Amino acid sequence: MSKARKTPFYEKHLALDGKIVDYHEWLLPVQYPKGLVEEVRDTRKRATLFDVSHMGEIMVEGKDAELYMQKLVTNDITGMKDGAVIYSPVCYPDGGVVDDILIYRINSESYFLVVNAANTDKDYAWFKDNLSGAVKLNNRSPDYAQLALQGPNSEAILQPLTAEPLSKMNYYQFSKDVAVAGVNCLVSRTGYTGEDGFEIYCFNNDAPNLFDGLWESGKKHDLNPAGLGARDVLRLEAAMPLYGHELSNEITPLNAGLDRFVALGKDVPFNGQEALKQQKQNGLKHRLYGLEMLERGMPREGYPVQAAGSEIGWVSSGSFSPTLDKFIAMALLDPQVADSIKEVEIMIRNRPYRAQFTKLPFYRRKK
Repeated sequence: MSKARKTPFYEKHLALDGKIVDYHEWLLPVQYPKGLVEEVRDTRKRATLFDVSHMGEIMVEGKDAELYMQKLVTNDITGMKDGAVIYSPVCYPDGGVVDDILIYRINSESYFLVVNAANTDKDYAWFKDNLSGAVKLNNRSPDYAQLALQGPNSEAILQPLTAEPLSKMNYYQFSKDVAVAGVNCLVSRTGYTGEDGFEIYCFNNDAPNLFDGLWESGKKHDLNPAGLGARDVLRLEAAMPLYGHELSNEITPLNAGLDRFVALGKDVPFNGQEALKQQKQNGLKHRLYGLEMLERGMPREGYPVQAAGSEIGWVSSGSFSPTLDKFIAMALLDPQVADSIKEVEIMIRNRPYRAQFTKLPFYRRKK
C-alpha cells in the first residue's frame, strides 16, 4: 500500500484534471491537460500556480540561532537583515552536500528554513546532530502548505488580495503575517523558475481558501496551473541545481559551480570548510557546464559525455527547452578536458550525439 500523502490542494488538482504521480511519497500533479510545454510557456509569458506543499519547513530559534546557522551552512549569513532570504548549501565534513536550503531571517534569534521534500527527515536529523548553544529546532513541515505563483503577471494577480505593498518587496525578501485573500500567510519574492514570482506559505486548514482567492484573481490574467514536469524544465532553463542531480553527498557545491554561496573565509568554521578549501586548492575533478544539442536527441540524467572517444563526465539534468526551442543539458565534466574544447558527444542509446558548450544560465529573464 502506498504511503504517499496528499497536500491540502489534492482535490483542486483533481478538479483541474491534473495527472497525479507519487513524488517522494507525495501525490502531486506532474502536468495538466495543456501539457508541460504550454505550462512552461505560460510561466514565462503570463503566470502559473504550483503546489509545492511537499517542501519541508524547519524553525530555528534561540539566542544562539545566528551562530548555530553560521556553523551549519556554507554561506555567510552575518549580513542578513530581518525579512531577507538567502540560499545556501549545507555540507557534511567531507564537503558532500546534505541539502541546499532557503534561510528566512525573521530576526537574529529566529530563522525559518525551507528544505527539499525528499530530505526533510534527513535534514532535521542532521540539524539536531549538529545542535549547539541555546537553540531550539522545530520541524513544522506537517503544518504548512505552500503555493508558488510564478511569472510576469504574478504581482498583478497577488496584489488585489493583500494590503502588503508588493512592489516594495525585492527579490529574496519576505513578509510574515500577511493577509492574502483573508488568510494569514508568509509571502516571499522567491521561486524555482527563473521568473518573477512569489512563494506563499499558510497553515493547512487555510490552504483551500488561499488557492480559491488566487485562482479567482488570476482569471483576468490568464492564470493556469502547472505541475512538477514544468517546474523541473523551468529550473533547468534557469540553471538552478536540483538535489540528487547537480548536488549530492558526492557532488560538492564547488563541483556545482556554487562558489558564491560558499564563504570559505568565514570566521566561524562550518561543516565541510576544510574539505572544500582542499578541493579548491587541489583542483576539481568535475565541474558543472551547460550544453546545447547540435543534433536532435534528448539528453537525460546519467547519460555519459565523451570527448575524442573518452568519457569525461555525465549529464546531471537534460530536457527539451520550450523557451529556447532546443535540447539542453547541464553536465558534470572534467575541466582539464572541457576547458580546452568547444564540443562534446552525449551518448544517447549507445549512439553519440554532438553538443556544444553554452553559458549558464540557459535563460535569464529581462528585468
